[in-house]
Amino acid sequence: MAQFDYFVVFAEMRTGSNFLEANLNSFDGISCYGEAFNPHFIGYPDSDEILGVDQATRDNAPQVLVDAVRDAPGIGGFRFFNNHDHRVLDICLSDPRCAKIILTRNPLDSFVSWKIAIATGQWKLTNTKHAKFEKIDFDPLEFERYVSTLQGFQVTLMNGLQRTGQTAFYVAYEDLQDVDIMNGLAKYLGVEDRITNLDSKLKKQNPAEMASKVNNVQDIAPALAKLDQFNLSRTPSFDPRRGPLVPTYVAGAKAPVLFMPLKSGPVLAVEQWMAALDGTDTSALQRDFKQKTLRDWKAQHPGHRSFTVIRHPVAWAHAAFCNRILETGPGSYAEIRATLRRMHDLPIPEGAAVPEWDPDYDLAAHRLAFLSFLDFLRKNLAGQTAIRIDPAWATQISILQSMSGFALPDIVIREDDAPTKLAQLATDIGHPNATTFSRSADPQQTRLAAIYDTQIEAAARAAYGRDYLMFGFGDYAA
Repeated sequence: MAQFDYFVVFAEMRTGSNFLEANLNSFDGISCYGEAFNPHFIGYPDSDEILGVDQATRDNAPQVLVDAVRDAPGIGGFRFFNNHDHRVLDICLSDPRCAKIILTRNPLDSFVSWKIAIATGQWKLTNTKHAKFEKIDFDPLEFERYVSTLQGFQVTLMNGLQRTGQTAFYVAYEDLQDVDIMNGLAKYLGVEDRITNLDSKLKKQNPAEMASKVNNVQDIAPALAKLDQFNLSRTPSFDPRRGPLVPTYVAGAKAPVLFMPLKSGPVLAVEQWMAALDGTDTSALQRDFKQKTLRDWKAQHPGHRSFTVIRHPVAWAHAAFCNRILETGPGSYAEIRATLRRMHDLPIPEGAAVPEWDPDYDLAAHRLAFLSFLDFLRKNLAGQTAIRIDPAWATQISILQSMSGFALPDIVIREDDAPTKLAQLATDIGHPNATTFSRSADPQQTRLAAIYDTQIEAAARAAYGRDYLMFGFGDYAA
């Protein structure tokens, strides 16, 4: 009896997963069905179904597609990235009849390749005559967050395998050029066929040295020096203690106060209040902390106070909707926006819209769209959609719980109480004459007041029942 019924390739963008899939498909008896659980398409960007299962069916019941892949002739599988449907991760990771293939690449190489692909729009290359290329700017903070995301996912995989007594077939990017390793992988999957040559259709896109791909290559070495280089070399030893929220924390320019923001909270208003403590602007606030540098800051500021500001779930969801979905500028989620329009019938225009003056998307249309988004959130927060639960709209109680991996805030302040509570906090840290906190920096407040009604309140309660219960929120005061 075969050891495995199906397989999953755990990988990321720009790690060589397309090339690995092409070589797997060259074996008789192996079929890899692309990114079967990508929330924005099924298998490949131009495909409508896999093994008779369409995207809507998959999103409603991912087990149906898992079963179809498992029951297909030979041994079937798919590629799975960290932002794919995590309901499938729960299914596959614990299943000993699912073979796990873990593909890794040097994170710096994959990061630079990813940024070039974004800049050029070219994600595959089959003819070098059509190659596109652009040099990119290296952002150290973006790279650190990128590595942190990879680490977190790899630790999830490693711990899942450990807890269920399983092992995986590890493949490095460089291993993809070794025919013997590919044949060894086929043997691991229980397939008798062997190949003598690798797939020749796909071409390596950016073979040049790093200096010719990055404008500010001189900034790479200092960024790498701040990371644990041993964690970059082998996936199984990635450090699970690195918290993803610490880089978002903000400290006073001089005042011993630390703000631990929630993504769709009143972040700008709080930062303006903090800057005013020292008579400066928000550019002077201290940012981009790591756990070590934040410990150093705490040690250098005895008597420091930390806080966060939560907001009513109606305002929280509305800010996420406006900033991440309705708008199309920096910080918005273009892919999720497109998927919500296509797969969840979200009634918003294809392009950006401003309901205060847009003739085709007025405030009445905005209210209906927000209600539709709240209905999506009800399903999303219950784990019933293929789209990730993003920190921009996750329950605030779950975000506070994730903060506990490093440290919880001293004070949790409700937005409505912020003027009084922050004034008291300012007095506690020696700034009794601090400027009063103002919500005027929130551009969505007036818009929400214009559309709020009992139907929106009920929809928010259906989506965020846990926050209403844990924080004791009443109805939103428009």
